[in-house]
Amino acid sequence: MFEQDYIMRMIKEMVRALLKLLFDIDTETPSAELLEDYDARNRLKALTDMIDDGDINNAENKLYQSLSDNNMLDLKAGILFYSYLNEKDDEFLQRNHFSRDEVEMGIRTLASKYDVSDISNLF
Repeated sequence: MFEQDYIMRMIKEMVRALLKLLFDIDTETPSAELLEDYDARNRLKALTDMIDDGDINNAENKLYQSLSDNNMLDLKAGILFYSYLNEKDDEFLQRNHFSRDEVEMGIRTLASKYDVSDISNLF
């Protein structure tokens, strides 16, 4: 349990650092409202609804299918996706065949895809 709490806090700090350094956003509670683009906000909402329904793996697959190279709006949406997922408790993740380690790996993969893995590697 302690290890999972540590990973959760580490992911939260990684999200904060990415948002601050890449988008000059400093917030304790990242949310879809940080997306200025209406369509991007709606796509993220659809993905977070899938998470809430327990369809985490398909939501993550749809996230990666929708990413465009070098589109920083997509990167921001991806960061917010993993931030939202990270707020779920361990029981929810386990019940839906996902783990805190997969959340961490997902955000690191996202950072790598956008060539900002140096920031995520600090954590």
